[in-house]
Formats: sequence, structure tokens, C-alpha cells
Amino acid sequence: MDLREIGNVIEEELDEKDSVREIAIKSSRAIIRMSSQAIIMMHRGEDANEIVRKLKEEVWHLKSLLSEQYPDLLYSGFVQNAFQEYCESQVFRAILNGKPIPTHKELGINPEAYLMGLGDVVGELRREALEALKDENFERAEEHLEIMEKIYEMLMRFNYPSGLVPLKPKQDTARALIEKTRGELTMAIITERVAKKIENKKN
Repeated sequence: MDLREIGNVIEEELDEKDSVREIAIKSSRAIIRMSSQAIIMMHRGEDANEIVRKLKEEVWHLKSLLSEQYPDLLYSGFVQNAFQEYCESQVFRAILNGKPIPTHKELGINPEAYLMGLGDVVGELRREALEALKDENFERAEEHLEIMEKIYEMLMRFNYPSGLVPLKPKQDTARALIEKTRGELTMAIITERVAKKIENKKN
């Protein structure tokens, strides 16, 4: 085979891979968009079952497209970002529904994307804790804070180079959010106790 023929074969293969890459980029964007939409609906207390169903289908299609023929694309940045957002939405959903937190194998994603997504769940739980504080539901807020702390403890088990999994920023952010939430919860409880003492003295 001469160089012209070799070049033709390579060009054909790369054209096909480029086409698949474009499809994967669109699919990844769809996964990120639906994950974000599902989380917003969950915060609002809306039924997210349908969007979650579509989300899972999109993840399955993307994995099927890449896993056998183009595994390098499967582990590319844009796909991993999509899987990270997917993980965040599904772990958050499980927690809100009082169900066991799904594993990375159950979600069908790699450990690195799972850990990154898990780190972002802390921020979603903080939002729920703040909403509980607004309603003076301190018990609910404490439950969310406790799960935030458990997630942080798990994340701190992993101390790998950033080239493998850039988890340090997630760990630092989680710690800061937990400390801030704990302080706000403590202040709210103290304020409530003082208010009750003042009310009791009036009576």
C-alpha cells in the first residue's frame, strides 16, 4: 500500500471519529443540561422522574456509542464533565428520596467522575439546609449537614495527583460549605432559644 492509500485509510477513519466526536459533544451537553434541570426541579419539590428517565437513556446511548470503538473519547474531558453532572443529580435525588446512595458502578460511570460529582452534591445539600432553616426546621437542616459531613469524610480518603483526579478543590469547597452551614445552623438554633426564653418571660 502506497502513502496515498495509507493517507486515504487514515483520513476515512479520522473523519468517522470526528463525526462520532461531534455527536458525543452534543450528547454530553444534553446530559449536563438535563442533569441541571433535574436538580432545579428537585429543589422546587417537583416531579423529576421523566427528565431523569431521559437523562439515563442519554447516558446509556453515549456510553454505547463510545465504549467499544472510541474509549479514548469516553474518557475525554467533555464526556467526564457530563458524567460528573449526571452523578451529582442522581446522588442528590437518592438522598432527597431517602434511598441508598448509588455507587459509580450502579450509575455506570468511572470512579473519577463519580468522586467529582459527589463533591458537588455538598453544595446542593447546603441549599436544602438553608431552605430548612428558613422554615425553622432545624432537625431537617441537621440531617442535611450530617450527610454533607459524611460526603466530605469520604472525599478526604482520596489523596491522588490532580492528573488522576483533581479532587482537592472539591474537598476544600466542601469543607468551607460545611463550616459555613454549621455556623448558620448553630446561630439559628441559639436565636430560636433566646426568642423562646424572652417569650416565656413575657408570659
